Parts: sequence; structure tokens; C-alpha cells
Amino acid sequence: MRKVLLPSLIIIATSLLVMRIFYLQIVDDTLKLKSENNAIKKKYEYPERGYMYDRKGKLLVANQASYDIMVIPREVKKTDTLEFCQLLKITKEDFIKKIEKAKVYSPRLPSVFLSQLNKSEFAAFQEKIRKYEGFYFQKRSLRDYEVDFGANIFGFITQVNEKLVAKNPYYNSGDLIGRQGVEESYEDLLRGVKGVKYIQKDKYNREIGSYKDGKYDTIAVQGEDINLTIDAEIQKYGEELMINKRGGIVAIEPSTGEILALVTAPSYDPGILVGRQRSKNYTELYRDSIAKPLYDRGLLAEYPPGSPFKILTGLVALQEGVIDANTTVFCNRGFSYARGRFMGCHCHGGALQLHRGIFESCNSYFATAYMKTINKYSKPAQAVDIWSKHMKSFGLGQFMGYDLPTGKKGNVPDSKTYKRIYPNGGWRSTTIVSNSIGQGEVLMTPIQLANMMATIANEGHYYTPHIIKKIEGHKIDEKFTTKHVTTIDKKHFKPIISGLFDVYNLGTARSLRVEGIDICGKTGTAENFAKIGGVRVKMEDHSIFVAFAPKDNPKIAIAVMVENGGYGATIAGPIASLMIEKYLRQKITRVDLEKRILATSLQSRYAKLGGLSEAVKLQLRISDSLLKKKTTIPTVKVKTDTTKSNKQAI
Repeated sequence: MRKVLLPSLIIIATSLLVMRIFYLQIVDDTLKLKSENNAIKKKYEYPERGYMYDRKGKLLVANQASYDIMVIPREVKKTDTLEFCQLLKITKEDFIKKIEKAKVYSPRLPSVFLSQLNKSEFAAFQEKIRKYEGFYFQKRSLRDYEVDFGANIFGFITQVNEKLVAKNPYYNSGDLIGRQGVEESYEDLLRGVKGVKYIQKDKYNREIGSYKDGKYDTIAVQGEDINLTIDAEIQKYGEELMINKRGGIVAIEPSTGEILALVTAPSYDPGILVGRQRSKNYTELYRDSIAKPLYDRGLLAEYPPGSPFKILTGLVALQEGVIDANTTVFCNRGFSYARGRFMGCHCHGGALQLHRGIFESCNSYFATAYMKTINKYSKPAQAVDIWSKHMKSFGLGQFMGYDLPTGKKGNVPDSKTYKRIYPNGGWRSTTIVSNSIGQGEVLMTPIQLANMMATIANEGHYYTPHIIKKIEGHKIDEKFTTKHVTTIDKKHFKPIISGLFDVYNLGTARSLRVEGIDICGKTGTAENFAKIGGVRVKMEDHSIFVAFAPKDNPKIAIAVMVENGGYGATIAGPIASLMIEKYLRQKITRVDLEKRILATSLQSRYAKLGGLSEAVKLQLRISDSLLKKKTTIPTVKVKTDTTKSNKQAI
């Protein structure tokens, strides 16, 4: 038996090997496409990228034809370099540099010599392409932006780098790929599928026809069209309101988590990143370290939330049972606490309950509520961890999971935070009471603030914010339809919402009312410091406003952050009211607010941080009509911070 076993195994293995070789060489000859690579040329057909539409079906991003000049270095023969360069408007030095770069990539394989020629440039060169051996055209599809806003949402397309080509077999040198925004998040769907044609060449390297009558050719498949959740009208309106300002606006539909507007300021026209000037324009934007137009403040900027955070302070105190709607706190326009520090308050004074505490934004009330929450437990570390858990149930202090490729977590402190800050211990509720009014160690992004208000509007639950509404033939990711429930009981939201409603009727936003729309909102003013010449300088505060409307069956939740904007009801508040009315009514009745905001420029304040960059001067899209309305903002006195006192977070 043993004598038979070994010969049998050898015979079986040999038979399998011979059969496999026969199959590969005789039956399946696809490998010949690789083995005969010198005699077979691949020609790629690039599909159109998928179109982008807004939530109402308005076309936002389409495509336009573009042409790349490709080069195969070893096939380049005697070339009239002078004529070649004149046709393409490049220098001889550029020509030599591009040829050498192509040789480094591969002498045998095609690479991009000059990209993104428009139709007129292509037509001029096409007539003489036959004179330049080794060069040919590759037709591609570039973006054609139907709007001049939303650059931070769309992202852009650019050529792949060699590292990605080596990593991902789909891409070849010169291919385009989505970067930032929706282009990056949904690249696999938007890019489509390339088509391939195999061309037979003779021994003189001349094309003689299709290989095997096109047996292995494939056709290009266009990318998928997608509908975004964005409302184009309020996106455009939000960007107009933010001209000559810096900050972010995020609007969300509470019932679905769909992002209605995602504004960052300053912004730029997405069309400047298309064509042969795209690299120069991108470099200018990228190098602008002053205004950072490529920095999406709605997703990336982390700010102290200021008084809007009092909403959560009140909810946690209600949940923990340390206050109820009738709990009274006495405010004497100042709340003293341990270590000789002082938390200032503003004009109301007297005895306050929760409702008045909200619409008058009383620091004393919420500082008391916060300390009662922390003091409920014998160990401050345990208490702050419980408080932190409540905060995180609103999506704070963590990446939110939305379908855009960039973001920041913000910060919700816990016991580990204070162990690092106070390694010797000794901290207690009075030490960290600034958290109660959205200062201290608390940081939030505008999208987190907007999601917080969507959660309040829903009385305790939210859906992960997202930018995709519909992709034909594909299901939306289930995580965007999954309800997230907070740790706060639903019953505690009603008194909070009642207080937010009277912010517009009796409180800090009563001058921002819109007749016929019941808006619930909260003003905020957050301290702001900057280093100028190595000195920590107190700058104009950030202006913050959060809101949702209508009060019953809310359709929109919004957060507005204006850097160095001052008091929350001065700039951020009017913007929120205008955005809400624009979305709900598609028109504006508060023309007085609109004129004031459109005419407001904060550039004199930003000049204190280093002036205006040339890129911002070039790229800010300010129409003549808006310029005529512009008013000059008085110079703001800059004071050096000499105390550690807590400012009113109104």
C-alpha cells in the first residue's frame, strides 16, 4: 500500500498541474494580455462622475469635457519643442521637466504630461498631434459647478499620487479622485467604472486594430447620481450672511438628522479648483494661514459653547433630581464661590426659578444646579463621570459618525481630565463650575451644537447627522436611520423647551422674533483669547446662537457661530432667525435684520489677528450690491486679560 501511495500522489499532482497549464494557455488566454503587453496597448475610457442634486432636485454639480495630454517617454521621437511649447503655452524648461518626471514614473507606460485642457486648447493642439510621436490625448470628465457656493460640502477632484496608484489597482497615473467633502466620502459610487479597449500593435509599434475583435473590451459605466440633504437656497443664503465674517452655520432637520445647511466662512467658489489654474488657486487657499478658507469651521472648529450649554446643565440637574422646575435660586447679579473667584451675572437679579433662569440666561442659577449635581455624590470623580456620561449621550465629546470625511470630537471632561490637570487632587464642584455655563474644559463644534438642539427639539433623541439623502438603486446606511436616545427622561425636556420659547418672547432674543413663527432659542457669548506677539490677549468674544422651529413639530434646528462677533443676539442671533424664516417660508419679512447683517463686516477685528491675506481678498465672493451696503465696524479696544474671573456667558 505504501509503495502505491507516493507514485499515486505524484501522478495526481502532475495531472492537475498539466490541466491548469492547458487551461491557462489554450482555453483562457486573458493572461496573454499581460505577457504580450509590448504588442497590446490599453486605452481607457473614463466615465462621467455622478451628478449631485440638492434635496429638492436642483442640480448642483455636473460635468464638463476635459483633455489630458499623455506621454509615453520611450516613444517620443524628434519633436519641434519650440512649436510644441508655443501651442501649449509652456516654457521649454517646463517641457524638459515634465518629460523627465514621466521617465521616472515609467519610460514604457503613459503618464500625464499636461492635464485639464479645455475645448479651445484641445482644438488648437489636436490639429498637430500627429507631428508629435509619443503624445496622445486622454479624454476625461471634470466637474462643472452649477452654483458658486457649497465648496466645503462638495470637495474637489484631483489627480491621484503615486502612493495611491501603488496601493489601489483601480487607479492609474493621471486618474482623478475625490478629495474632501462628498467627493471623497462617496468616491466609490461617484467615480463609476472605467472602460478598457485593447489595441493590437505591429512590430513598428503601429496600431493595427482591436485585439481579438474586442473580445476583452469593456465599456465605461457612469458614476451614480446622488441627492444631498442640503437645501441649496438656505445654503447660499447662509454663505451670503457670513460674508466678511468667520465662523460656521449648521442646520439640521430634527426628525431625520438630515443636514440642511453646512456653512463655513470664509469660503470660495468651487469653480476655481477646476482647470489648469486649479493648482495655483489651491496653493493660495492652502497657504492662507490667516482666514483658512479650506478649514471647515462647521465640522472642525472647537469652541467653548457658552450659554447654550446651560440647557444641558439644567437637563442633567433635573435628571439627577437635584432641582425641579420650581427650585429657586437667588441671584444678586453675581455668584460668589470658593477660592475667592467670582462668576458674574447680568441685569436681572432676585429670585429665579428654572423658567426665568433659562430665558434670562442666569449664570448663578446654572452654576448652582451644576454644583448640586456634582455634590450629590461623595466623590467628585464619580460625579463628574456620571455628568460626562449624560453629556456624551447627546453625541458630545466624540466623533458623531456623519458621512463627511473630516471632523473633531470636541471635549467633554471627565475624572481622567481633572486627574491630569490636578495630579495632587483637591478639585471639587467649585473648581470646575465654569463647565456649567459652557466655559471651562468644555468644547463643541457647530455641528454638535446643532445636533444638541435637534435632540432638544425631539425631546431626547436624535439621528446621526448626514449629508446623503438618496442614491438611486442603493440603500442609505442604516446608521442614519437609527434612533439615539439620551440618558435624560423625556418629561424633563418640556420645562426646558418652555424656557427656550420665552427667550424669544421675554428674554435675550426678544428683538429677533419673526411674526408667525414660534422659535425656541438660546443666546451665547464665549470668551476668546489669542496670542499676539507672544502675549495672551483678550479678544472680542465669539457670538453664538442655537435655535429650533417651530416649537411644535420642529422642522429645523440650527447653530450659528461667529468668531469675534460679540454678544450672541447681535450677529449670530439675527442670522439664526433669518435662516429659519428663509427655510420655513422661502422669503424674509425681517428685512431690517437682513440689511444689518449683510452690511456688517468684522474684518477690522480680524485684522488684529494678522491682517487679511491676499488669497482671502481674491477669493471672497462679495457682490457689488453687498459691497455698497457694507458699513465700517468701529475699532475694538483690545485688553490684556489680567484676571482669572469668569465672564458672563450670556
